[in-house]
Amino acid sequence: MENRLLSVLAPADRDRLMPHLQAFDFENGALLQRAGDDVIHTWFPCRPALASFCVAADAGDVVEVAIIGWEGAVGGIVSNGQIPAYAMAQVRSAGRFLRIRTAALEQAKIDSMHLRHWFARYSDCLLAQVFQTAACNATHTIEQRACKWLLAASERTRSDELQMTQEDFAGLLGVGRSFVNRTLRNLRREGIIDARRGTIVLKDRERLKHTACGCSAAIESHFDEVLRGIYTLDR
Repeated sequence: MENRLLSVLAPADRDRLMPHLQAFDFENGALLQRAGDDVIHTWFPCRPALASFCVAADAGDVVEVAIIGWEGAVGGIVSNGQIPAYAMAQVRSAGRFLRIRTAALEQAKIDSMHLRHWFARYSDCLLAQVFQTAACNATHTIEQRACKWLLAASERTRSDELQMTQEDFAGLLGVGRSFVNRTLRNLRREGIIDARRGTIVLKDRERLKHTACGCSAAIESHFDEVLRGIYTLDR
């Protein structure tokens, strides 16, 4: 089970969820939820699948506010009822997602205090990522943010080849395509990446880490600290 939130559950809690989980395979660009729709499902990405939360800007652009891989979940985690989604959730890396109806997840959390606390802790981690993204967008350069995103996506998917067009990448970062073109061109000239049509290949991870901001490391540290104490992470 290539999802961290599910893989470390105690057997009794995993048994509460397993009968309700369904597997779906999605390609890049598939929508898991639309902004304004009732949240009736929760999705657990299985490595190497990747999804992101995106919100619409005034000009009609869609900007990413959080990236979700095998470490997390998309959809109703701590909310009660079918409240409308604020953000769109879209697949960024093709792969398998496990789906559970939010109502079934809510019942499981009622039956298990451990499950309730576990997903509440994950919700705190997700909110921390949104906070850090806001700070990152306001203070760091496009190059730093681009390198941060490439590292985060690579670590979640366990792949140095990312299927991403420059246009999509620019949209995720909330900048013009010309800025992304210039950034990727500079990184390619320095031998850090190779950019082909629809694919970005990481060639020098150490230099990429050196160029990226420290936001991903801060989020990873928070995840490790908060998601500890209820379940052992390496179980």
